[in-house]
Amino acid sequence: MGSFIYGTAPAVSIEDRTLKHLQAVIVAKLRRRENFAFSWDEEPGVGEDESHVGGAHGSVWVNESASLYFKYDGPRGGRLNQAWLEVLMQAANTSTGLRAVPEPGAEQADDVT
Repeated sequence: MGSFIYGTAPAVSIEDRTLKHLQAVIVAKLRRRENFAFSWDEEPGVGEDESHVGGAHGSVWVNESASLYFKYDGPRGGRLNQAWLEVLMQAANTSTGLRAVPEPGAEQADDVT
């Protein structure tokens, strides 16, 4: 389980594979100087869906002056799923912002890791 740490806010625990994909989208947006919201539910990337209600949740505004730190608990490796990156980037470009969504084709995860 990895962590996303934004400035002095508490770390948000995110599964390593999900965090790797979120990091790719966040870095791409910031390189283009595009600000956006990043939101999470109690445990992003652990099978929740749009109907998730209740429990802890949060949101931050991400901009180029943000102090970000991505920490992974597991080993490096694994390829990025391009379809998932596209879905995450589309989400980041909406008014509700970036949030962890289930990986497209997760049932075929062996093909993309």
